Amino acid sequence: MPTCFFATDLHGKTDRYDKLLASIIRDRPAAVFLGGDLLPRSAFSALLSEQADFLHDYLVRTFTSARNSLGADYPDIFLILGNDDPRCEEQGFIAAAADGLWHYVHQQKVFFEAFPIYGLAYVPPTPFLLKDWERYDVSRYVPPGCVSPEEGHRSVPAEESEIKWATIQKDLASLVGEDPLDRAVFLIHTPPCDTPLDRAALDGKTYEHVPLDVHVGSIAVSRFIEERQPLLTLHGHIHEAARLTGEWKIKIGRTVCINGAHDGPELALVRFDLDSPETATRDLL
Repeated sequence: MPTCFFATDLHGKTDRYDKLLASIIRDRPAAVFLGGDLLPRSAFSALLSEQADFLHDYLVRTFTSARNSLGADYPDIFLILGNDDPRCEEQGFIAAAADGLWHYVHQQKVFFEAFPIYGLAYVPPTPFLLKDWERYDVSRYVPPGCVSPEEGHRSVPAEESEIKWATIQKDLASLVGEDPLDRAVFLIHTPPCDTPLDRAALDGKTYEHVPLDVHVGSIAVSRFIEERQPLLTLHGHIHEAARLTGEWKIKIGRTVCINGAHDGPELALVRFDLDSPETATRDLL
């Protein structure tokens, strides 16, 4: 199986995208996985103009140029959005997917050769106010210091019943049903909770005198991995986890779990082989 790439949480940094695209053109991976938080951070009032400009004037243009350059060697690209990406730009990503530029896999199942690929962009409640991609996790619990998905703001309206009652646990169950997952790859923006992959820099911090939990990933994702044991899960969201724990790749049972996020200025590029994901490597470029 040829090499695959994984990168995530690029947040509209063109220098990181330029390094990624240069690596794609040089190394010609078979597939590239992008794990969300792809667009620039900006004030909510500027979302519609700035994000749309970046999507169409940079992302679509540069990936189209790479496709034209590589021809038949252009990789399959699988991507989701993340909690910092306004959902109002989702249709632009779907339109580019319809043009064959990439595969948009949020709440979808697609195939790369014999490997089913699943995507889920949702994260548990955060302290941030953009709530397009936030869900309750396994219950309607909101951790101290976080803002409920029922508050904050959204760039796209959502049904009140969905906001109030949907959970990541239900989403995962609905997404996979009874599918066999021994060869499945999951692109999930939030990492599994209580692992080295979801460790946040919250040591000693409190909210209304309550200590904040330093593990901020998803309980639902942890339970899902433990119970269903997919081949590989790819995550982002918590940039500092690898620096704080020294680990960006772990195993939960037979499942290899990777957090590709990075809190430095470099591009963190993960290379892996789907026949042996445990041998994945990570370079800071």
